[in-house]
Amino acid sequence: MANNFLYYFRTFLAVVVLMVSALYGTLASIVCLIIGKQHLAQWTTARFYYYASKYIMGIDVKVINEHNITNLPCIAVSNHQSALDILVLGRMFPKGCTVSAKKSLRYVPILGWFMALSGTLFLDRGNREKSVKTLNNSLRKIKDNKRALWIFPEGTRSYTTDLETLPFKKGAFHLAQQGNIPIVPVVVSNTSTIMFSKWNVFNRGTLIIKVLDPIPTSDLKKEDIGAFTEKVRDLISKELKEVGYSIPIVDTNLPPNLVEKNGRIVKKALPAKDIVEEVPASSSIGITAEK
Repeated sequence: MANNFLYYFRTFLAVVVLMVSALYGTLASIVCLIIGKQHLAQWTTARFYYYASKYIMGIDVKVINEHNITNLPCIAVSNHQSALDILVLGRMFPKGCTVSAKKSLRYVPILGWFMALSGTLFLDRGNREKSVKTLNNSLRKIKDNKRALWIFPEGTRSYTTDLETLPFKKGAFHLAQQGNIPIVPVVVSNTSTIMFSKWNVFNRGTLIIKVLDPIPTSDLKKEDIGAFTEKVRDLISKELKEVGYSIPIVDTNLPPNLVEKNGRIVKKALPAKDIVEEVPASSSIGITAEK
């Protein structure tokens, strides 16, 4: 019962934090538009959301090789699992970065206002031609102004408890090839140990993000984009297995398929000195702190 209370309380709190951040973002976007700095609207809002989530929700983000995403322009691509991916953006957004999002989000009160005012690229998934046109129109701005674009090539959240990704769509890679813009793969630890609604999981803890080396596209030919897409997906999938699961402070639940693998539960978040407690094999989890 206590676990369920914590889950629903944190879910409510997360919605409040998100909407307050979106309201802040709406106001910040208006100010940024007035002073001619629209490209900073998403960055300042992202940081606001990250710090609010860190200190109110108790969820932090550790980034490995963050310097790999500081050379602009670039197109960042990462695995897409849950609503916690917004927190990843909050922690990592470089100045001048923007995201693509499904068109329906434009009509969500407050959140949609912020996204529209801050320059989000809304894609109509039912109209491929229109989506391609939207991305192509953004290409020159990204390149000429040394901006970054963040795309989730899976196209939707996977909501997986496994260390796997969904198939990647090719849009980001076509864009990179056309603009001769480097691809920066970003690997996000599996977040089901922190938040997984199916089993009322909402723990505090730490997400681990690994930014891989930029991949140049100067020699990429159009006919090779399919193979290149699979290459990047394979690279992210391989690194995901190394990065593993986000490190929870377990005070609600854990997905049942993780509570059957071996005898270790992480009791606190990073660093490596964190306490690891042995538990019976029938109720254990295969997650360990970094050594």
